[in-house]
Amino acid sequence: MKKTFRIGQIVPSSNTTMETEVPAMLLARQQIRPERFTFHSSRMRMKTVQKEELAAMDAESDRCALELSDARVDVLGYACLVAIMSMGKGYHRQSEQRLQQQTASNQAPAPVITSAGALVDALKVLNARRIALVAPYMKPLTQLVVDYIAAEGIEVVTWRALEIPDNLAVGRHDPRLLPGIVTEMNLEGIDVIVLSACVQMPSLPVVAQVEALTGKPVVTAAVATTYALLKALELEPIVPGAGALLSGAY
Repeated sequence: MKKTFRIGQIVPSSNTTMETEVPAMLLARQQIRPERFTFHSSRMRMKTVQKEELAAMDAESDRCALELSDARVDVLGYACLVAIMSMGKGYHRQSEQRLQQQTASNQAPAPVITSAGALVDALKVLNARRIALVAPYMKPLTQLVVDYIAAEGIEVVTWRALEIPDNLAVGRHDPRLLPGIVTEMNLEGIDVIVLSACVQMPSLPVVAQVEALTGKPVVTAAVATTYALLKALELEPIVPGAGALLSGAY
């Protein structure tokens, strides 16, 4: 009998990509593995990617975790990397623990992963010491992301901030532009490329292309989140066409 897992997603209200890319990867996995997945979301208000608005949004995550635990989801993914990283270094551990306690308080304990923690963990799985990073945020927020990752022991050698403040516009950014952006960066001595340090900026269609172009492993916030969700469910973290991390090698 095929086992069906319920995936809970805590999503910014203006996010349109997390609920397309993560399901796309897990549905692609269904073509090669027996497990099945359903997807369930709860939203936190957020329109513009600014530090104050991100902090207000993060305060709503407890409510979202409770709502999703009502549906008895098997795992929860918090889908805003910069909201977590802008709250202070290492905050993903505090957030995950607190939200997991919310599910337990509702007699529906479930593991919680954040896209921020998932990206950090993915880079460690890939043995990344020196990385290149692309983010849609304004430069000050991107610097917070760079500093957050550096505090986890990974050097961000080169990075590009696309400076798109409106979160809906981030979701409309054409992923076909990303290979060109990456080829303009100095990738000498880089271990891993973070093609999108944001679950809202679409990147999945070009992950394999950028790996072929550069000869380097490519990861995105959404790919890292999918890897973490599968690991939390104790399932083999393999998805066809989603890059090195989900190739089965890790």
